[in-house]
Amino acid sequence: MAYDFQVVIDTVDPHPLADWWADALGWQVEPSNEAFIRAMIEKGHATEDDTTTHNGALVWKAGAAIRHPDGLERAPRVLFQLVPAAKTVKNRVHLDVRVGADNIEPVVERLTGKGAKVLHRGRQGPNWWITIADPEGNELCIT
Repeated sequence: MAYDFQVVIDTVDPHPLADWWADALGWQVEPSNEAFIRAMIEKGHATEDDTTTHNGALVWKAGAAIRHPDGLERAPRVLFQLVPAAKTVKNRVHLDVRVGADNIEPVVERLTGKGAKVLHRGRQGPNWWITIADPEGNELCIT
């Protein structure tokens, strides 16, 4: 039996990081369902402390998610999950974002302009990539 999955990235600030990654990948942040959130509070399944406001919308404090514009059939959902501590060591898993050899430098330049940091330039035979870190230090490769 095959299973579906989502990718989860731990973060101290889920909503801005989801915005950054949605922009980086050309994906969409899942919209907030304020009516659902308010209903959960009214029914006692959540409290106001479980929420926050981001870009003028009521959202769950614990996380934010992004999706490929073509939906979950095209690519798994990425969830940015609130954790109490910042990242302190190298990731053991990372995403390779395939933009094509002609686009690597312009994409890296755009993302560093939005808070990413270049960590490493790599090459294996004819293939090359640039490893960067997002604004919270999570590594990804632009290839």
